[in-house]
Amino acid sequence: MAVHIVERTIEGKHFRIETGRLAKQAAGSALVTSGENIVLSVVCSAPYEKGDDFFPLTVDYREKTSAAGKIPGGFFKREGKMRDEEVLCARLTDRPIRPLFPDGFIEDVMISGTVFSSDGQGKMDVLNVLGASACLHLSDLPWAGPLGACRIGMIDGKFVLNPTYAEMKESKLDLVVAATKDAISMVESGAAELSEDKMIEALFFAQGVCRQLCEMQEELRAKAGAPKREWQPTPQFSDETYTAVAQEVFYKYQELLMTVGKHARSGAVKAFRDQYIEAKVNPESEDADARKSEMKKIFKEVHSVAIRDLILKGKRVDGRDNVTVRPIESEVALLPGAHGSSLFQRGETQAIVTCTLGTGDDEQIIDGLMETWYKKFLLHYNFPGWSVGETKPNRGPGRREIGHGALAERALSYVLPSEEFAYTIRIVSDITESNGSSSMATVCGGCLAMMDAGVPIRATVAGVAMGLVKEGDRYAIITDILGDEDHYGDMDFKVAGTKEGITALQMDIKVDGLTPELMHEALQQAREGRLHIIAEMEKTMQQPREKLNPKVPQLQVVMIAVDKIGLLIGPGGKTIRGIQEDTGSKIEVDDTGKVSIYGANAQIIEDAVNAVTNLCVGPEIGRLYESTVTSIKDFGCFVEYMPGQEGLVHVSELDFDYVRRVDDVVKIGDTFEVKCIDVDDSGRVRLSRKAAMLERDPSLADKAAEDEARQAERQAERGDRGDRGDRGDRGGRGGRDRGGRGGGGGGGGRFRDDRPPRR
Repeated sequence: MAVHIVERTIEGKHFRIETGRLAKQAAGSALVTSGENIVLSVVCSAPYEKGDDFFPLTVDYREKTSAAGKIPGGFFKREGKMRDEEVLCARLTDRPIRPLFPDGFIEDVMISGTVFSSDGQGKMDVLNVLGASACLHLSDLPWAGPLGACRIGMIDGKFVLNPTYAEMKESKLDLVVAATKDAISMVESGAAELSEDKMIEALFFAQGVCRQLCEMQEELRAKAGAPKREWQPTPQFSDETYTAVAQEVFYKYQELLMTVGKHARSGAVKAFRDQYIEAKVNPESEDADARKSEMKKIFKEVHSVAIRDLILKGKRVDGRDNVTVRPIESEVALLPGAHGSSLFQRGETQAIVTCTLGTGDDEQIIDGLMETWYKKFLLHYNFPGWSVGETKPNRGPGRREIGHGALAERALSYVLPSEEFAYTIRIVSDITESNGSSSMATVCGGCLAMMDAGVPIRATVAGVAMGLVKEGDRYAIITDILGDEDHYGDMDFKVAGTKEGITALQMDIKVDGLTPELMHEALQQAREGRLHIIAEMEKTMQQPREKLNPKVPQLQVVMIAVDKIGLLIGPGGKTIRGIQEDTGSKIEVDDTGKVSIYGANAQIIEDAVNAVTNLCVGPEIGRLYESTVTSIKDFGCFVEYMPGQEGLVHVSELDFDYVRRVDDVVKIGDTFEVKCIDVDDSGRVRLSRKAAMLERDPSLADKAAEDEARQAERQAERGDRGDRGDRGDRGGRGGRDRGGRGGGGGGGGRFRDDRPPRR
C-alpha cells in the first residue's frame, strides 16, 4: 500500500495527515501531525452478536509519556488505566462522531488514538478528533463525515488557533469545536464571562477552520480511501404497520405523556403500551415474539414523534411552556461537619454539594505530557443508580461522571479567588435525584457550597440545560430540559455563567442548518434562564460569608526574600519542621518566597508567623524574643532567640544584681525573654535579659537605675586606673619590658579584644 500525504497551513499552523505506512491491517488509519505533535488514529470493526439496537461504538485515547521524553511517575513505571484527561479526550472524540453513523447500523466499532510525539506545549485532543475522523473517512464503514476539530483561544480580542499552554494563560476563551463542512457538530468551551455575541463569533470562526480540515480529508480519501461497503438498514417495522398503530395511539399517547411526575409518566405510557400489544398480538401465534418486538419499536418511534410534536406546539410533558424554568429550592449549611454545603433542587433534579478547603499538600499532582503541575481546584461528580430508581452497582466514576464533573469544574473555575487564596478547594456533588440537567445543578450547588464555606468567589454562577427541536423551518428552543427532551431533541446545550457572561458552554448538535441568528436566539434564551436561576439562588445566599467556616484551617500568607528560603527550611528540613512542631502549625513555602501558614486557631497562626518572620526578616532592635540557653561562658551566655539564630547575653545584661558566675543565674536549656539591644556591622546580636524584664515589669525601674549608676561608677574607676600609666591592668606589665604574662607590651596580656573582661 502506497503512502499518501496531504498538508495544509491554516491560520499559521501546519497540519499533515498521512495514511498507508502504519497500522495497515486496521479498517482505516491516519497519522496526524502538527509541529512536533503526532497522533496515530485507527478504526476496526466486527459483527455485533447481541442483537439489540444499541450501537456499541467505543473510543479510546492514550498518551504515551515517552512522547514527551518522560517516564511515568509513581510506583509503576508503565502506563496504566486511562487518566481523567484521557477519558475527557475520548468523550470529546465520541460525541461528534457517533451521530454521523447511520440509524440502524449495529456493528462493534473501536476507534483508538495514541499520542506518539508531543512538544508538551499544548493539548492533543483536537488532533485526536481529527485523526479519528480521518481514519473513519478512509475506511469502508458507512459514516457521514468527515469532521474537522480545533481549539480557539482569544488574546487581546483576537482569536488564536490551537493555542499553547502559555498562550492559554493569557486567553479569555478555551473553545473546542468539531464541525463538518456545513455545520457545527459539537462545542466544549470555558470562558472568562464572555458575551453571547462574542461566543457566536468564535464558533463560526472555528467552523471556517474545520471546513479546511474537512477538505484535507476529502483530498486524502480521493487518493487512498477504501470503497464504502454497501449497507442498507434493516427495516425495524413496516411503514403500513407503523401508520396503523400511530393513527390509533398517537393522541392518547400524547395525553399520557402529560402525566405529572417522571416515574408516574413512564409507568402510564408503559402500561398503555403493554396493554395495546397484548390486545393486538396473539400469544399463541408462531410469530408472537417477533410481533411484540416490532410493536415495541413502533412505540419507541411514536414516543419520539409525540414528544417532538408537543414541543413544536409549545407544550411540554410537565406542562411548562418553552421558557419556564422548573421550581427551584436551595439551602446552605445543610451538613454541620462540612466546611460548606448546599442542597440544590430544580424540579426532579437534586444535588447535595460539599466544599472542603485544604492545604497545598492536598493539591492534585497532574503527571501527563507536559511538565508535572499541581491542581488546587477539584470538582468531583457522583451519579448513583438509585438517583433514578435503578439498581446499578457503584463501581467508581464512569466516563459520564468524569465528563459532567469537568464541565461543572470549568464553569466555576473562572470566578475563583486569586492566587492569594492559598487553599486547595474540593467540591463534591452527589446527585440524589435526577430528571435532566444534573451537571447544571452541580454548578449551582457548587457555587452555593463555596459561598457557604466563605470562599471569596467573584460572582454567583448558575447553569441551565437547553434544547432544540427542529422540523424544516419550524423549531422550538426549550429551557431547562428534562431527560426525555434531551434524548429526543436535535440539540442539547448547557450554558453556565454569571450575570456578566458565559463561563462554560457545551453543545451536541444533531441537525444541520443552525444559522448565527438561531444560535444567537438560543444563547439569549439561555441567558434569561440563567439570570432567573441566579435570582433564585441569591434568595438563599447573595454573597460569600465574610469569614471562613471555623472548621477550616486558618491561613496567613507571608512573603520572604528568596535567599531566605534555605534558611527557613534548614538542613534536611530541620528548621521548618521545628517551627511546625513548636507551634502546631503547617507551613508550606514555594520558590517565590511565598510562605503559607495554616493553623487550627489564631494563636497558632500568630506564633508561626512570628517564628517565620523573626527568622527570615532578621533581628529587630528593641524587640522581645523568647530564647533558650545553648551555651555558658565566663563572660555571659549564648541563647537561641530564633530557630537556628543565636546571640550573646553578656553577663552584665543578665540581672540587675551583681552576677559573680553566669551559671548562678542561668543553666543550659533555660528559657526566658530577651530584648535585642544591638546588632553590629558584622551581624552579631547583643541581647539583654534585664531589659526584657524591665519592659515586662516597669516597677523594676528603680533597680535598673541603681544598676546603671553602679555600672557608670565601675566604668569611671577603670578610667581612673588607666590615667596612671601602663599599670591600668595586668596586661600592662608587658610595657616594662618584663615580658610577663602579656606576652608583649602595650597591654596585650590576659584579655583579648573579642572577649569582654570579667568583673
